[in-house]
Parts: sequence; C-alpha cells; structure tokens
Amino acid sequence: MSVKVGFIGAGGIAGAHIDALSKIPEAQLIAFSDVDIQRAQTQANRFNGKAYSSYLQMLNDVNLDCVYICVPPHAHVGQEEELANRHIPFFIEKPISNTLEHAIDIECAVKKSGIINSVGYHWRYMSHTRQAKERLQSTTIGMVLGYWMGGMPGVDWWRRIDQSGGQLVEQTTHIVDLARYFCGEVKEVYAAMATRSLSDVPNFTVTDVGSISVKFANGAVGSFSNTCLLKGFGYTVGLHIVSPDVVVEIDGGQYREITADRTMTLTGGNNPYFEEDRAFIEAVISKDKSGIRSSYTDALKTLAVTLAANQSAKTGGVVDIASLLPDETTLKLNNALRG
Repeated sequence: MSVKVGFIGAGGIAGAHIDALSKIPEAQLIAFSDVDIQRAQTQANRFNGKAYSSYLQMLNDVNLDCVYICVPPHAHVGQEEELANRHIPFFIEKPISNTLEHAIDIECAVKKSGIINSVGYHWRYMSHTRQAKERLQSTTIGMVLGYWMGGMPGVDWWRRIDQSGGQLVEQTTHIVDLARYFCGEVKEVYAAMATRSLSDVPNFTVTDVGSISVKFANGAVGSFSNTCLLKGFGYTVGLHIVSPDVVVEIDGGQYREITADRTMTLTGGNNPYFEEDRAFIEAVISKDKSGIRSSYTDALKTLAVTLAANQSAKTGGVVDIASLLPDETTLKLNNALRG
C-alpha cells in the first residue's frame, strides 16, 4: 500500500524526514507547503510533487494519507486541529508548542478524532537507546544527568522566548524526553537560568545558561544543564544514567556502559529519523500504533516539564507537574464541549 505524504514546513528539520521517507518504498511525497514558496518548490521538484504557500490550499487540493508538520514552536497556528478535523494522521516535530494551553487544546482535538499521530523525539529510536533500555531493565535507576552544551542557532526566532520557549524547550527537550523514556514521569521541577554572555545579541530574550533539577514519581532524581554561549564549537549533548550496577552514557552517536570491572564503548548506530518515520508510515498503513514511541499525549508531558522549568526559573519556586496537566476527566469534558 502506498501512503501519500504532505509536508507543512519544508525547511530545516523537514529535510531530514524527507530524505528518510524517500528511502521508504510505501511513502509517496507528493505535496509541500511553506510560507517561503521557494523552499516548498525546491522539495516538490525532487519528487515531481506540488508546492503551496498555504497548507490549507494544499489540504484542499490534494488527497493526503498523512502530513508532516515541521514548523517552529510559535508557528503552530491551527494545523493540527485542521488535520484532526479532517481525520488525517500527522507527524509533528518537537516541541509540539511553546505554550501548554495551546498544546492541551490540540491534545483534546487529537483525542476526539482518534487519528494516528507521532512526535519527533528521534532519540527514542536510536539503537543505543534500545540497548540502554534492555541493559537497565534489571537494575534500579538512581539518577540521570543530561546535557546540551553548544552554540546559538542562527535563526532569529530561536533567540526569542515568546517564539522558541528557550533552549530547554526547543533543544534540551530531547534529553528531558529521553530521561522520561527511561525513568517515567517527572513529579517536581526546580530551575535556575541566566544570561551571562549573549546579552548584546539583537532580539535575544532567552537565557544562555540554565540548569534544572527534577524529582521523578518513582523516586529517582535528575539534573539537566544547557548552554548556547559557546562560540564556534559544541561541547556535549547526551544523557548519563546512574544505577548501582552500571552507568550508561548515551552521547549522540556514542554509547558507553561502565561497570566495576569494565567499560564498553560502541559508536555509530542506526539512523533514528528513518526508524521513527518508518514506524509512523507503518502505523498509518496498519492502524497499529504500537511501533510509535512518542505520541502527542506523551510529548505533552515532556513539554510540561520544560515549561515548568521556565516557570520555576522566573518565580524561584518548585513547580509541581501535576498542577499543570489536566486529568482524563477534564480532557473528556473538553472533548464533550467541543462536540
């Protein structure tokens, strides 16, 4: 069965998914929309597809089996709700929004429609992640240490807190999500953030250093540190997981297990973009969501942690995650009101 795929947003991260999908025989890339029509046209030319400057025009013109949403956090302005209303499955890149209120509204629309959906937390699909998951099954995770240390991305929207949400929400979210994948839900968050070096950058309203401490519901603790002030080089990106028997380190393309008597290091690994895209396409075909490792419902919980950290850094207090997310009764009520 072939799957007709459309894209909302054709720049940046969309390229990674387009390249991966081009290697999946069932995926037919036939339509691309972008506010910059030239970007859409460039991708459309690769596949003899159609280009649009309006995603609504694309949806009205082409019969699509699924849609990829690859836009910045602030640019989610009704695409998901429109797709849910049309019962079209979608894949959305992280972060799913830059406000929790908007993400919760989308969650209600997604639940009401029941459509297949997936979120681009590709670290969950790494072969190293699978190996770590298997290695840690028989032990108790005590703590996690996460890092995203690098430079500032060049796009203007990234440095605006009202558009990107800041580095933790837009980049380090991958590491927070990976920690949730291993440890379960976060219960409490405390954060400290500051601008130490980049205050002279035009339109810079995010912070350039930050650190958050979390307490998981299962009793484990964790910390995540990030910075975007490094000039011309990156330092480290990854997650270290500490247990009584083994320390597991996942640092991008490198995996390490450290025990009392040996250290094992693996490099390389699979293409996680291909794996998450294949899982989504297979789910669209089979209607079986079991291969999808991050749904919109799950990604909403990661967003809550990162936005709670922003709130904590602003107020100086500890934020309880449960106070930010509606329970199932509230979601059902919202769905009923929408109906």
